[in-house]
Amino acid sequence: MQLRNLGTTGLRIAPLVLGGNVFGWTADEETSFAILDAFRAAEFNAIDTADVYARFAPGREGGESETVLGAWMKERGARKDIVLITKGGLEMGKGLQGLGREYLLKACDASLRRLQTDYIDVYMSHRADPSVPIEETLEAFDRLIKAGKVRYAGCSNYTAEELAAALAAAGMGRASYTVLEPYYNLVDRGEYEGAVENICRDHGLGVVCYFSLASGFLTGKYRKPEDIAARPRARLLSRYFTPRGLRLLEVLDSVSARHRATPAQVALAWLMTRPGITAPIASATAVAQLSDILKSAELALTREDLAELELNGTG
Repeated sequence: MQLRNLGTTGLRIAPLVLGGNVFGWTADEETSFAILDAFRAAEFNAIDTADVYARFAPGREGGESETVLGAWMKERGARKDIVLITKGGLEMGKGLQGLGREYLLKACDASLRRLQTDYIDVYMSHRADPSVPIEETLEAFDRLIKAGKVRYAGCSNYTAEELAAALAAAGMGRASYTVLEPYYNLVDRGEYEGAVENICRDHGLGVVCYFSLASGFLTGKYRKPEDIAARPRARLLSRYFTPRGLRLLEVLDSVSARHRATPAQVALAWLMTRPGITAPIASATAVAQLSDILKSAELALTREDLAELELNGTG
């Protein structure tokens, strides 16, 4: 398997990043360890998480994913094999949020404790914070990098305007964002393609995209509203039941049949062909599910496949 350069960072990652949002949520510790073991055994190496995972779920406080991942890395002695990506800035409790200098430094330290490591490979602003000057945020990242706690700074969910402003403010004691994590998949293309994509390519940013399977819609498991009634992400999934979305599933079926693959593998392989995309992020709640999505890295789509997916993935 060929590793890919993560932009200009000097980090090299496998073509699929494991999403850690499910750890401590829909995957308990035992299941999470099994998934992580299988991921490492297959020689994949990049894992994405955030301090706020899984605060969004009932009964969770945040930090669960980092805690599980940290326990696994320590027990397995796996830290040296992992390119670790995590994020901070979203609310972790009353007064615990934002990208101000004081809080960001504390949030990073808290992540390091949960992850049981002394450095993070890529530490990201989870979302832009308009209440804090970008210069202050980048100065905080610079301090973390100089302290050896963070290797590279990145950001997630930034608009083209926010990203351009951040890149323009870098230098003179301020870190520069070198990795972007956007919302991007075959059915949701508007937030990344265009201005954001152009900025990333012009500046050589590494790009790892999340929601790569559109909350599971692109797996083909959900074909009608009744299929998602009991799903945790039913609200997110419901918006894909449109003529365009259902037509796209038919195309995924056709392409996957030609390759004896699954729709999920095709959807991820498509992302791997996109200019400027370093790797998609995908989560798994079982080892069998992980085994399926990892095969996407071996799938070579033809020009015919790509043309068909392109035609039906737009409009």
